[in-house]
Amino acid sequence: MKKMWAPLVAAAMGWGVACAQTVTLNVASFPDLDRGIKLAIPLYKKLNPNVEIKLTSLAYADHHTAMTTALATGAGLPDVMAIDMGFIGKFAESGGMEDLSKAPYNAGQFRDQVARFTYPLAMSGQGVMVGMPVDIGPGALFYRKDLLDQAGLSEADLTRSWESYIESGKKLKAATGAWLLASAVDIKDIYIRSNLKDGEGIYFNKQGQPTINNARFRKAFELAKAARTAGIDGKISAWSNEWSEGFKRDRIASQMMGAWLAGHLNNWLAPESKGKWRSAQLPGGAYASWGGSFYGIPKKAQNKQAAWDFIKFLTTNKEMQIEAFRGIDAFPSLLAAQNDPFIEQPIEYLGGQKARVLWKEAASRIPAMSVDKFDPVAAEVVNAELEKVLEQNKDIGQALADAQAQVQRRVRR
Repeated sequence: MKKMWAPLVAAAMGWGVACAQTVTLNVASFPDLDRGIKLAIPLYKKLNPNVEIKLTSLAYADHHTAMTTALATGAGLPDVMAIDMGFIGKFAESGGMEDLSKAPYNAGQFRDQVARFTYPLAMSGQGVMVGMPVDIGPGALFYRKDLLDQAGLSEADLTRSWESYIESGKKLKAATGAWLLASAVDIKDIYIRSNLKDGEGIYFNKQGQPTINNARFRKAFELAKAARTAGIDGKISAWSNEWSEGFKRDRIASQMMGAWLAGHLNNWLAPESKGKWRSAQLPGGAYASWGGSFYGIPKKAQNKQAAWDFIKFLTTNKEMQIEAFRGIDAFPSLLAAQNDPFIEQPIEYLGGQKARVLWKEAASRIPAMSVDKFDPVAAEVVNAELEKVLEQNKDIGQALADAQAQVQRRVRR
């Protein structure tokens, strides 16, 4: 460990000497990202003994609600703010975050050192960069190899195409009684994020107009409807108790999410299923980003210099990125960390598969899509309309037209 951190001392000494007085750095985060902060604190303090780091961690939704309120009121703001990809657009447009692309931060110097799709995600429509990427979520398909074997299915049957994926689900259900996926909504969630062109958004175009009533969403709705009609999904929402029980009781045979799901399966969702799960690329040659985390600095933060130094330590230091990769399965945004030999190590939980190599390949092919502050609003509307399609047999064309109109009204652009 001493050898690993030796190269960092010289770079950090300038800050440590300059900071003669003790600085208390307030960091606000959420699980499991907060575990990365906990890993970093003792390592950072060795280099910067005059910096005390106070971590406040709230549940995912509570954290982002609290930070939204703090930005609106200017009260209770931390020095370092963790931001999930799902909220980066909203926070980018809030006007309350420092622009990290400008002096004294000059975050653009690191752009070529991180996954290419991350920087656009952190930008507002006006080009304000509100967060440095710390981890990414290359989309992946996780599946139970033992259940597929029982049904006489192969990985290729799941990944060849979306239609093949759904057909495989029918065979799997007949042979094992297990659902292929927790919810048909999962297909929609992946499909609408897949194979976008650089600069495109999921729900909005560059002019901020909703682009929901189109062929991409129609296909996503059709696939979700086909899965529901085939009876291959459990109608179970992700992160619910029923969802976690589905994994524990061998009721859910596959799950499409970010690569980080492997860690969740191993650590708490289904630790007893070690060796039974595998990872593959998404069906139909799709590549999509599913999650990712950023760190930003509020304009009203008290210790901006110290905050930026700590953020750089978390996001641009190869050793720290690998430490988080090993410790909490956070797939690194830093390319140097992605090229570390650790990528090649087999994952015991996944039957010795070298799955990180697949995730690295997926990360290299994910488009640099844009985000919008109204993405959460659009997602809520789209999910409500899809529910009407799945449960009430609403016409897909009408559902998409209604979703487009509702989003247009709510954003009032």
